[in-house]
Amino acid sequence: MKKPFGELALIEMIRQRTQRSVSQSGVSRSGVSASGPVRVGIGDDCAILRVPRGHELMVTTDFSLEGQHFRREWHPPESVGHRCIARGLSDIAAMGARPLAAFLSLALPASLAREGTDWVARFFDGLLALADAHGVSLAGGDTAQSPSDEVLADIILLGSAPTGKALLRSGARAGDAIYATGSLGGAAAELQSLSQHPEKFAHMSSKSAADSGSHPHLYPQPRLRVGTALRQRKLATACIDISDGLSTDLAHLCDESDLCAELDATAIPVHPLAAGIFARGEDALLLALHGGEDYELLFTAPANTKMPRRIAGVPLTRIGHMLAKKLEGPQMTLIDAQGKRQPLQPHGWEHFAHGHP
Repeated sequence: MKKPFGELALIEMIRQRTQRSVSQSGVSRSGVSASGPVRVGIGDDCAILRVPRGHELMVTTDFSLEGQHFRREWHPPESVGHRCIARGLSDIAAMGARPLAAFLSLALPASLAREGTDWVARFFDGLLALADAHGVSLAGGDTAQSPSDEVLADIILLGSAPTGKALLRSGARAGDAIYATGSLGGAAAELQSLSQHPEKFAHMSSKSAADSGSHPHLYPQPRLRVGTALRQRKLATACIDISDGLSTDLAHLCDESDLCAELDATAIPVHPLAAGIFARGEDALLLALHGGEDYELLFTAPANTKMPRRIAGVPLTRIGHMLAKKLEGPQMTLIDAQGKRQPLQPHGWEHFAHGHP
């Protein structure tokens, strides 16, 4: 029989799991070390962090809401935990920052607590595996009973970058080239498959799935090493992560930089999963443009920059260029294979307008 657990037991389980494993850097998941970023972690009223001298603090927060961002009947618990922290890590990557610590507020329905610790333990297996892979400490948070029968999670990620050096959305200039990392549309394609055949994913080995990189929706890979390299090597003028879809996130970049953009449809790297489920290439392109949750990086660089083909093994593809803002005409334009230009509207994810996934 599964033994129900209360809040104190839950907190103790989380504390033990965060302190159990030691990462390759030699810092425990609790982050408490003589030189690490977390001086005091779980166990006190507040965590105590060390911010490196000459650095600024980056803070980002993301909800993971059952029924909006995942479904327990579709997503393995390890995937829910992985995706929960991946969202924040991708924001840190887009700033060219180094992650320091994570804080998780988790509200669980009473029905889940009565079922025992299995789902929660597997959730933390997924979350802590990705945290450990990037040397991130789970330094605190909160637990509560959900007001509904749905799981609610809020993750806060803290990172740092040298003062004045973080990558912003507002740094692009007219004439800059536009680049994307990896490939796009895979997350949306896998979500379609998941919604149709969730049983195929229920017993997936989470470690092999996450390590393979072949499950962009269930186990997205935040591009932290790429973002850091873009900042350190002064390659990028502006950057944003592709969480809401290429069309929507490019619009954000245009807004903040006060520019327009043109994209070459034939250059956009379409994920094999997206290309594989559609007989027509135009449909796969729509997923790449609007699908969202790819957690790749979209960045700009001077047109004459000698950009490497790959950074940390991740392909970089030039997909367009930035233009000076016009008094009339579309903010974004898509150029097709025949050279025809058509307005590109942002049709990616928008909160309060979608029921997702």
